[in-house]
Amino acid sequence: MKSSRKLMQGNEACAEGALKAGVKFFAGYPITPSTEIAETLAEKLPRAGGVFIQMEDEIASMAAVIGASLTGVKSMTATSGPGFSLKQENIGFAVMTEIPCVVVNVQRLGPSTGGPTLPAQGDVMQARWGTHGEHAMIALCPASVEEAYYLTIMAFNYSERFRTPVVLLLDETIGHLRESVDLKKYEDTRIINRPVPWEAPGQYLPYKAEGDEPPPMASLGEGYRFHVTGLVHDESGFPVAGNHAAIDRLLTRLSNKIIKRQEEITLYKEFMTENAQYLVIAYGATARSAYGAVELARKEGYRVGLLHMQTLWPFPEKLVRQKTLGKKTVLVPEMNLGQYAREIKKTVADQTQVVTLSQVDGRIFHPSRIVAFLRGEAKYAQVL
Repeated sequence: MKSSRKLMQGNEACAEGALKAGVKFFAGYPITPSTEIAETLAEKLPRAGGVFIQMEDEIASMAAVIGASLTGVKSMTATSGPGFSLKQENIGFAVMTEIPCVVVNVQRLGPSTGGPTLPAQGDVMQARWGTHGEHAMIALCPASVEEAYYLTIMAFNYSERFRTPVVLLLDETIGHLRESVDLKKYEDTRIINRPVPWEAPGQYLPYKAEGDEPPPMASLGEGYRFHVTGLVHDESGFPVAGNHAAIDRLLTRLSNKIIKRQEEITLYKEFMTENAQYLVIAYGATARSAYGAVELARKEGYRVGLLHMQTLWPFPEKLVRQKTLGKKTVLVPEMNLGQYAREIKKTVADQTQVVTLSQVDGRIFHPSRIVAFLRGEAKYAQVL
């Protein structure tokens, strides 16, 4: 019997996950270390009835993705550090206008040009707060090639479900990693499509929502005419700069449709947490190192467990409080200077000790650094 396993790269798995989710439009600009996503979709998307276009820059790429999504098709782009920065204004436009799309950021060492081929996790806060203004974001982060496939599907599902841009945060290690994967297990994964209006075109209000639920979304070109603006607007889509009650309703709803559904959005895994005194919280490539570190530490008699986060934003406050309760120490290894660790510290406050293990030298986080902390040998651990 022919095996269903394949040797696949993380970036390739991301592209395949997008195809599984039903992507029909990709616009992007080549940039290391994300280019293989564009290369794969340039070959396969037209065969699936979609459109691939290489734009002149990252700003135009994001604008094209927004325009395509307004016509009713699932749309995405992929980039890395400097390109992700350029996309931020239009990401904010998509947040305000509730336009579903997926933005993949394969992180590299920064700031600026930084290290295009070096791994890093420095864009965690940018994924949350990269665009200006008060807003909520969804960001997912895979730690394996298989997860790159699955979480790409989930990124599209969340984007369509909540009518919002979703960020998929790979890092260079995961993007360029090759692993043997069996994607058949995801054949029956539910694919979500955006809610569509039942009203006739003349009765349709593009931003009329029931409570905190995202409003139905009509597709341009199908008889519906509606106004789309990045300005604060009412249910009709037209600006309401002087109507402060309407402004409050809009911005509160845009946040609540995501924040109030943290438990629905939060994806995570646990490893050896049952009787743990020490809890490691990690994500992305660093979570891979953490699995190895927990196994090594357990052999040495340390009661350590791992909470592996796949959803980074919205921050899962309830989950983190629950899983850290009663733990002696929470250890957060990251390829940055403690971006997520500080979010964890704000959540647990004085409930338990939070220690950050930071690394920004362009190398993969090694499991031995986590074990060294437990032995009392860590040189760069910082208690928050």
